[in-house]
Amino acid sequence: MLSDVLIVASPNRSPRIECTGGVAARRTDADTVHLVSAAATPLGGDTIRIRVVVEVGARLRLRSAAATMAMPGTVTMESRAAWDLEVQGALDLDPQPTIVAGTATHLTSTRLAIGDSGTVRLRERIQIGRTGERQGFWSGAVHADIDGAPLLRHRVELGTGSVTDDELGTPLACISELRYPNAAFDGAGTMLPLAAGGCLATWQGERL
Repeated sequence: MLSDVLIVASPNRSPRIECTGGVAARRTDADTVHLVSAAATPLGGDTIRIRVVVEVGARLRLRSAAATMAMPGTVTMESRAAWDLEVQGALDLDPQPTIVAGTATHLTSTRLAIGDSGTVRLRERIQIGRTGERQGFWSGAVHADIDGAPLLRHRVELGTGSVTDDELGTPLACISELRYPNAAFDGAGTMLPLAAGGCLATWQGERL
């Protein structure tokens, strides 16, 4: 299944929302939108594409109504989620965690373009496996630019077959939070100030 979501936030009006496939979006406040599942997705073979545009002077809080459960399919284990974020205003993106269940493989990519008046908070939480499960795999990549110049190139892997997978211990959970233009904040894990402004906090462990 292919799911497409478009959210456009403009100043002094409600966000414009277009959705097809298994993911829908609902406005829950003047500047808040929640993503909700309209069908069981992502299963192996599914792709979710979410494009967000925040115009100059607009604010958008983007949340999800529940955790995302990535499940293996009958033909392939792999599902994908792609985020395309264009921010000239203020974006606060903090969905519920993604759980990679069973032997599923879930690949996430985020492309973020921040304008000269843009501010961003972007948090991602991942857990490999439900209770007693350790076989899944997740990879997440972030490609962020500020005014067309590089801000961050970042990729993390978790689970079976990842670069951190060994017999001594394999991280199965991750929290990653990017903020711009904040130089620091009270985030989980290791704080990394970025050369072009903003900062990234990352944490890895056994369970969220």
